[in-house]
Amino acid sequence: RAARAEPAVPVIGFLNTGSPDLLPHHLSVFRQALSETGFVEGRNAVVEYRWARGSYDRLPTLAAELVHGNVGIIVANGPAVPAAKLATNTIPIVFVTGVDPVRTGLVASLSHPGGNLTGVTTLDVQLGPKLLEVLHQVMPNTARVAVLVNPANPAGPIQATDLRSAASS
Repeated sequence: RAARAEPAVPVIGFLNTGSPDLLPHHLSVFRQALSETGFVEGRNAVVEYRWARGSYDRLPTLAAELVHGNVGIIVANGPAVPAAKLATNTIPIVFVTGVDPVRTGLVASLSHPGGNLTGVTTLDVQLGPKLLEVLHQVMPNTARVAVLVNPANPAGPIQATDLRSAASS
């Protein structure tokens, strides 16, 4: 009887800093990617969603919920990645982030991340100095530029440091 039992349905943890009503396209792309790998939510896979809704201080609790919920993998974005990393060193974590994951200590190197994390970086934060350079070329007489940085976002201090350095040169 046990030999004929249905295989367990994989449980995927989805940890996101935003909210589903603000990110419908991200959800659509996520579900499409799952489908392309043979998984359809509700049919042969279960997705446990955790949304921080902009409250980054909730991320550690949400990550812990996923870990205690026995997910087989965690998919996380940007500022949710460090929380997921702190919550587990055994469950695989697949991430997308706009910062350099080596510089922020998420992985050992891009070619050999090590540990239980792997993912994609868009290096968005590193574009800031280039944008400042372009702004200076377009408006050379501008002496001051203000930048709003979310201090709760782990990328915030890196972005501010890089921009200050670029501004001084």
